Amino acid sequence: MDPLFWPSETNSFRRFTPESLAAIEERIANKKKEQVKFKGKNKDQGVEEDKLTPQLDLKNYKKLPSLYGDIPADLVGEPLEDFDPYYSDHKTFMVVNKRRTIFRFTATPALFILGPFNPVRKTAIKILVHS
Repeated sequence: MDPLFWPSETNSFRRFTPESLAAIEERIANKKKEQVKFKGKNKDQGVEEDKLTPQLDLKNYKKLPSLYGDIPADLVGEPLEDFDPYYSDHKTFMVVNKRRTIFRFTATPALFILGPFNPVRKTAIKILVHS
């Protein structure tokens, strides 16, 4: 079965790291290159591509479905890579609290100075998602 539709517990929960952010930025750059190439080739053709939409069961402030398994105790309240394919090329990460509620945050610098890995911002996120 396709892992997009039935995620396994082993690869569901991954910490959001600087490498994760670099991979997202690379996907964004590749997508922009493809769009520029696509516009140049098919200027006259009105071909529409399939657009992804966010999964309804992984919306912000909803409970994480049991399909994804139990979240490890050390990852509760920690920034995680988003497993919704829609957000694969968005600078976002998700945090899941003890009650399995999903919170999404942007990975761009807050207040133009606090990056996603800044200790002050991490503490503020932990306080915000605390149940």
